[in-house]
Parts: sequence; structure tokens; C-alpha cells
Amino acid sequence: QVQLVESGGGLVQAGGSLRLSCAASGIIFSSNGMGWYRQAPGKERDFVAAISPGGSTFYADSMEGRFTISRDNAKSTLYLQMNSLKVEDTAMYYCAVLRGATVAADFWGQGTQVTVSS
Repeated sequence: QVQLVESGGGLVQAGGSLRLSCAASGIIFSSNGMGWYRQAPGKERDFVAAISPGGSTFYADSMEGRFTISRDNAKSTLYLQMNSLKVEDTAMYYCAVLRGATVAADFWGQGTQVTVSS
């Protein structure tokens, strides 16, 4: 079965950086679009970034320039480099296997918590 395991979350001060990782198994990783979503307490889960099998990237407007999504197909691992973090970036971050050429998710990881303090 599909398994996505996120790691790399934690507590960081505003202006700091974190790198999230997502180890995937049970899929042909190199053939799938992958993405990151986030959900703050009391809010809906929002799209953050996506990367195609070929490496093309797409970001939500508020993240572009601060966040970078990447993938290592040899390691079946997805990454999200987050720089210049803001308090409002505090959320649970989820890795997802995307459906075709869309940003809709077919499978989710369990999430990793990112907390940005002021």
C-alpha cells in the first residue's frame, strides 16, 4: 500500500528555515506528481506546492519565492525547503501523491508539525 512519511518539522523562530522530507513507498515515485499541503488549526487544508514527475514546479502565490519543492527520484523522497518563515506559516504540513496532472491529492501522509515563533 502507499505510505508517505513526513519528517523535518519543528519549532523555529520567524525568519528561520526548515527542510521537510517525505519518504514514499508503495508507488512508482518517479511517475507521480507530488505535492505539499498545510493545515492550520481551525482552517482548511491548503495547497502549498507541487512538482511533476519531470520536475516542473508550481506554488501557491503566498509561498513562491520563500518555499522550494524538489524531489529525489532515486531515493523516492520529496522535499520542501522553507525559508524566511513567518508566524502564519505555522501548520501541519502534509505530503501528497497527486492525481494525474492536477493538484488534487490521491494519498496523504500523516503530517509533520511546523511551528514558527515570533
